[in-house]
Amino acid sequence: MIILKSRQEIASISRACRIVAEALEEIKGLIKPGTTTAEIDNLVEGFIRKKGGVPAFKGYRGFPNSICTSINEQVVHGIPSDRKLIEGDIISLDLGVIIDGYYGDAAVTFPVGEVSLKALRLLKVTEASLYAGIEKAIIGNRVSDISCAIQTLVEKEGFSVVRDFVGHGIGRYLHEEPQIPNFGEAGQGARLKEGMTLAIEPMVNAGDYRTTLLNDKWTAVTVDGELSAHFEHTIAVTSDGPLILTKCEMIW
Repeated sequence: MIILKSRQEIASISRACRIVAEALEEIKGLIKPGTTTAEIDNLVEGFIRKKGGVPAFKGYRGFPNSICTSINEQVVHGIPSDRKLIEGDIISLDLGVIIDGYYGDAAVTFPVGEVSLKALRLLKVTEASLYAGIEKAIIGNRVSDISCAIQTLVEKEGFSVVRDFVGHGIGRYLHEEPQIPNFGEAGQGARLKEGMTLAIEPMVNAGDYRTTLLNDKWTAVTVDGELSAHFEHTIAVTSDGPLILTKCEMIW
């Protein structure tokens, strides 16, 4: 069942989203060679708790940390560790916050120092596909209008969209209906209504779209070892169009 939110509930979700956006801004300074992903995790958890929130991912279905850190060929759900970032890496940071019983969720892929032209293009195309999807999140459209916009842009640029993981509704729960695939024909699925709150999150691979799971049972990686990028915003469907609740200014 898709849960429609009142203006007051959207305001509550916005509070969680604001902390998510601010945490991502706070992380930027750590995205450099020599930083470990565990250091990023510690900073994020401290920042979220200082703001009065709770890290939404910590303990969720047994996930051990506050943030997902996925490097290079890792698609999603990478576990923070003592691994140090090196020049040329790309790293996807996915984090969620709970405050007053409501969730916010966003993801960004950052370059580490100078990266290859291919990697930089992957990041730009993935972020552009997120905004192409968001543009379709208007009252009267259907869920797959979002999906189709993302897939069309990505494949036009010669990359592929991941099928194994999808976007989702969000609010009182981290994962609500509807699911939002990043692929599919337009005009399918639930019709979008005012009060829907959605986490739209294209995951884009430089090569094959297929993924596989590492032995840690969390980290998904590309089957061919090619790079992968991930961008996500939490948005609200409103009578004035899609409202991005986790908007933050990017630096690259």
